[in-house]
Amino acid sequence: MVRRFGLLTAVLVTVLCSGCYSGSRPPHVGSPAKEFTVADSDHSVSLNQYRGQVVLVNFWATWCPPCVEELPSLMTLQERMKGRGLVVVGVSIDVDGDAYHRFLKLHNINFVTVRDPEQKVASMYGTSGWPETYIIDRQGVLRRKFVGPVDWNAPDVIAFLSRM
Repeated sequence: MVRRFGLLTAVLVTVLCSGCYSGSRPPHVGSPAKEFTVADSDHSVSLNQYRGQVVLVNFWATWCPPCVEELPSLMTLQERMKGRGLVVVGVSIDVDGDAYHRFLKLHNINFVTVRDPEQKVASMYGTSGWPETYIIDRQGVLRRKFVGPVDWNAPDVIAFLSRM
């Protein structure tokens, strides 16, 4: 009975975690980040325009409570680290352009953000939840992926980013 329960538990964990990462890191970490260009009604943003800087690509939406939750720490991080060659690039998946623009104005967003309502870049990166953030080093290599909201001002996060 115990052996059977152990097998059942292993099967359940496998099934429940089928969306989890396998191994010790997500796919593509350590590989060159996928190049993208997103143009919306305001401007065009390309990943390659930030080569030589540490880039946080944050996929988010105005209607996403965890995205809104992490917004103040992203803005603080941008302000704190911009002199050290770090840039935050927000890629919004909002379909409603008016809601997106109202949100940017209301929250006085201080980092580069662009709207990708078709989720082309999110799909290219394999993003399936919001927020998700990718850390790309100065050479254009994907170094880390964060799923869910992050306190971007936590000492361990600042230490990690400062070493890049």
